[in-house]
Amino acid sequence: MKIVIFGGTGFVGLNLAEVLLARGHEVTLHDRAELPPSARRALADHGARLKVVPGDITDAAAIDLLIAEGCDAIVLGAAITAGEELERTSTAHVLEINVMAQIPVLQAAIRHGVHRVVNLSSASAYGAAGGRYPVLDEETPCDPVSFYAISKFASERSVARHAELFGGDFLSVRLSAVFGPWERTGSVRDTPSLQLQILAAFSRGEPAIMPGPGMKDWTYAPDAAEAVAVLIEAERPRHRLYNISCGAAWSALQWGEAFAALHPGLQCRLAAPGETTFIKLHGPDRAPLSVTRMADEFGWRARFGCAESAAAMSRWWMQHREAI
Repeated sequence: MKIVIFGGTGFVGLNLAEVLLARGHEVTLHDRAELPPSARRALADHGARLKVVPGDITDAAAIDLLIAEGCDAIVLGAAITAGEELERTSTAHVLEINVMAQIPVLQAAIRHGVHRVVNLSSASAYGAAGGRYPVLDEETPCDPVSFYAISKFASERSVARHAELFGGDFLSVRLSAVFGPWERTGSVRDTPSLQLQILAAFSRGEPAIMPGPGMKDWTYAPDAAEAVAVLIEAERPRHRLYNISCGAAWSALQWGEAFAALHPGLQCRLAAPGETTFIKLHGPDRAPLSVTRMADEFGWRARFGCAESAAAMSRWWMQHREAI
């Protein structure tokens, strides 16, 4: 298949590109940001099956020309992953990029007969509901609070409504607490995972001092990418919305301890009373996402738990430490 990933040089986009290229597809990465040098080296063997197109997600005319060249699937991955600081300073921009900029892409997909569109949404769409239910499935009523959560929930509804009105084969996925290779912060992402913050401390030669355990259904990025690839390739998905998660909650502290155990001299621990920590928690703990829909329909389940992802990330870190 020929697949265009908008936001393709970002964190999730690069993980998805790796998976899709490994499965034999042709991948075009559209993004304002350049491909990081370490990622360019890692993907060099794929040759002409990988193309990088610089551009802005708000440039509707250029996007229409790109889609008119022909593609089988589109991934809507361009987004501002906003914490409270970006919410305060860039409220309108969060909504513009995460919701409104998708509409010309969807309309171009309809015009040019694109087979499948997958919108990368977020578990944040559940919002305050995450503290009211023991498990969150796709039918759980959402209560988004932050502008980022509101934008993601709105993007899902917009994608679904376009599909209803125009017959497009469009769906959304809610990604839960993703971390792993190629994650980095920047002007459009100010909510680094606890795992990235732990690795940043290790890279500085410092102990990773945690303000709290950080319980979430942490999902290793290659697992999330595999799930999205399954949905891109699926002939007839039965639903418009799918949760993607490891399916169980565990702590980032436990992960940091497992990673440190593989590297003598590293330490990850909770902060002592009154001790300063530069690692920040983003949002309260919430219930894990149910992955029953993905498991029952496609047989997909995450392969990496806490220990497995720590070992895999350790190997990646040794090869790409400059990327942290």
